[in-house]
Amino acid sequence: MPSETAGAIRVLIVDDHAVVREGIRQVLSNADFEVVGEASGGIEAIALAQSLQPDVVVLDLSMPDLPGLEAAPRIRKVAPEAAILVLSIHDHPEYVLRSIEAGTQGYLRKDSSPTELRNAIRAIHEGGTFLGAPAARHLSTAVGRRSADETAMSRSETLTPRERDVLIEIARGATNKEIAATLGLSVRTIESHRESLLKKLGVRGTAGLTRFAIGAGLLTP
Repeated sequence: MPSETAGAIRVLIVDDHAVVREGIRQVLSNADFEVVGEASGGIEAIALAQSLQPDVVVLDLSMPDLPGLEAAPRIRKVAPEAAILVLSIHDHPEYVLRSIEAGTQGYLRKDSSPTELRNAIRAIHEGGTFLGAPAARHLSTAVGRRSADETAMSRSETLTPRERDVLIEIARGATNKEIAATLGLSVRTIESHRESLLKKLGVRGTAGLTRFAIGAGLLTP
């Protein structure tokens, strides 16, 4: 006899909290979906994805053995036909952007409605993408920030080696006198470099120089 779930979307749930997995299973307890497996960690998820070949993987990001961002591309490798939906408590632009870059097709927060979760699974199963409203806003923010950082990195390449050294020391919070002592230059020379950096980079004050250095990857915040 044909299965009652014939034609249903086959879902693998990946989350390290049993109560969350049970909640998702309940949300998907209708004829449109079939939960074919549950994993409590990233490594188990990869193995189950390979053996079960689900249609959709609902993936948490925070797991103790292998984070979702690392598990996602490995799941894609062993189950290339599976679409991946991130379901996470994380609410930060960079997480959304990195998830998309890792090969996932959707991103929802865990406080999303059951209807939105079901719609997201249907959408990515049909070959589309699905971002909850907060995730969509965050993706736009992250892309803009990434673009700004790439621009800063490009502009930093116009600096001379000495200007880069001075900029890094300024961003670290050193005074002109301290920078002069570190680099073996006069205070007046450091002041001239500082003025040149402000004009060349189009920023204002020490805070502007510091933000530019961080965006250009010259200094870890």
